[in-house]
Amino acid sequence: MLRQLPLKDLFLEYRLFSSRTIVLLVFSGLLLLVLFSRLLYLQVIAHEHFTTLSDDNRVKLRAIAPSRGLIYDRNGIILAENLPSYRLEITAEQIDDMPATLAALEEIIHISETDRSRFEKLLKRKPRFEAVPLRFHLSDEEVARFSINRHRFPGVDIQAGLARHYPLGSLGVHALGYVGRIDEQTLKILDSSNYSGTTHVGKTGVEKSYETVLHGTVGLEHVEITAQGRVLRVLKRIPPVPGNNLYLTLDSRLQAAAEKAFGDYAGSAIALDPKTSDILAMVSLPAYDPNPFVNGIEYADYTALREDEKEPLFNRALRGQYPPGSTVKPFIGLAGLEQGITSHQSSTYCPGFYSLPSSTRKYRDWKRTGHGTMKLDDAITQSCDVYFYDLAWSMGIDRIHDYLQHFGFGKQTGIDIQGELPGLLPSPGWKRARRGEPWFPGETIITGIGQGFFLTTPLQLATATATLANRGLRMKPNIIQAELQAGSSALQPPVRRIDETIAVNDPGHWDAVIDGMIHVVHGDRGTARRIGHDSPYRIAGKTGTAQVFGLKEEEEYDAEAIEEKLRDHALFIAFAPVDDPQIVVAIIVENGGSGSGVAAPIARAIMDSYLVDKAP
Repeated sequence: MLRQLPLKDLFLEYRLFSSRTIVLLVFSGLLLLVLFSRLLYLQVIAHEHFTTLSDDNRVKLRAIAPSRGLIYDRNGIILAENLPSYRLEITAEQIDDMPATLAALEEIIHISETDRSRFEKLLKRKPRFEAVPLRFHLSDEEVARFSINRHRFPGVDIQAGLARHYPLGSLGVHALGYVGRIDEQTLKILDSSNYSGTTHVGKTGVEKSYETVLHGTVGLEHVEITAQGRVLRVLKRIPPVPGNNLYLTLDSRLQAAAEKAFGDYAGSAIALDPKTSDILAMVSLPAYDPNPFVNGIEYADYTALREDEKEPLFNRALRGQYPPGSTVKPFIGLAGLEQGITSHQSSTYCPGFYSLPSSTRKYRDWKRTGHGTMKLDDAITQSCDVYFYDLAWSMGIDRIHDYLQHFGFGKQTGIDIQGELPGLLPSPGWKRARRGEPWFPGETIITGIGQGFFLTTPLQLATATATLANRGLRMKPNIIQAELQAGSSALQPPVRRIDETIAVNDPGHWDAVIDGMIHVVHGDRGTARRIGHDSPYRIAGKTGTAQVFGLKEEEEYDAEAIEEKLRDHALFIAFAPVDDPQIVVAIIVENGGSGSGVAAPIARAIMDSYLVDKAP
């Protein structure tokens, strides 16, 4: 028997469907309201904010390094230039096997340990999508070899750029300096915003001292990039401002003549114009070629330079501190005249030694047999030690110190490049402060002939000599002749800087001292008469010898019996022509032995090159 099924309640089902539909529509409406509210917020209320964020994800700023300013000598001969250069770069994210890629590259292009080490350090610091340089200064042959094999190296490419180059090599390197790769330590003290994209910075000399002038101002590119950071196109470009060019006071022709005159000797020479205090030549020998330093010198080559006993990396002109020896005697003589301790006619008898009152110790003269009766002119001409022993003792160390500091001894000259040392002008106060010891009378005696604690730099000695030539006008030396701004044709010379004008009680005192220096070169008994007999111009000069080690009281100096590195330093100062000084020279030849035999001929060669052989 069949069971009868209940009939459907259509009305109830309709009401249920309707209620569910209403709930669904309300819920959908609420969702649409939330969606439109969010859209309103994003598109209207916060439109500017999110547009900026979007652009930041799409557009990046990329730095454009400025070209470095050029450096010329006073005659327009280029000393530091920028040459086209090719570098090998690798983008890490495109390389599957970096060691294998490097090994394959080494088969066609030389890659040194220095190159590899630098590359590995940079690789860790830079994003994987940025190219990292592996080799700089590729030769044309290396570029050609890589181009043929380019298809084998995805992610490796060659880029053209500018690299610093010093066409005259080692000539004047200690004055000019060089640039090198920016390391982490240097990066901490640089303006990071202006050095974005810059890879090199001045390390020494003019290149370092005028870094802000030579570097220029960084440029910017607004570039569109992908999500992975790859550049699609350049949207906007602000070009960089090149660095300013510099013209130095150095005369490269005179610099070459001065360096050649030294031969194989180590030492330093400064030549300057006394009227302007412009440095005409700054010699420090031995020297070195700065070009290998630009992109990282090989470790073995740098070690050889650093361990060379003649120290080619050491800037003797600014940082070499030597006893001035007898070159200080004209200044001591002037001090004695000014203080009334001596006069033109006062005389001292020289038996070949000097002893202090109530002392038996003998301070030897360089001439063992003695010079006899000496006046100031004779004492300067023949470089009599005994005369200046006695004069120094009569003045006392305090008056010596106070007068010589007017000539710049014991302090920096203020030259417009960095790294200068001050030398040492000793005094009792200095010795108590630095050594905790009293000043002894014998130390005053030897200070009078430029020995003992007395130290001077070649630049300081040249500046003091220029002050003598100028009869009291002391100027700060300059190595920058002019600056040329990018896009300009007007040279901007620096302001000449006067340090001090030394007043004298009697102008004739200048004549007395300078006459003695003239007789050093042109007198019959002058210590440098060999360089003066055929000179077409008159020279005022003074020879000097500085001991490297002390001798016992009765011990004699024998240059042939001692090692070369223990032989005396040879010194010479001079200016010429006497009536109208145009050049001042200060020469220090390390272990040269004789100021008259070694240093004076070098000075004559430099002055001849400037005054006689000067090219138009």
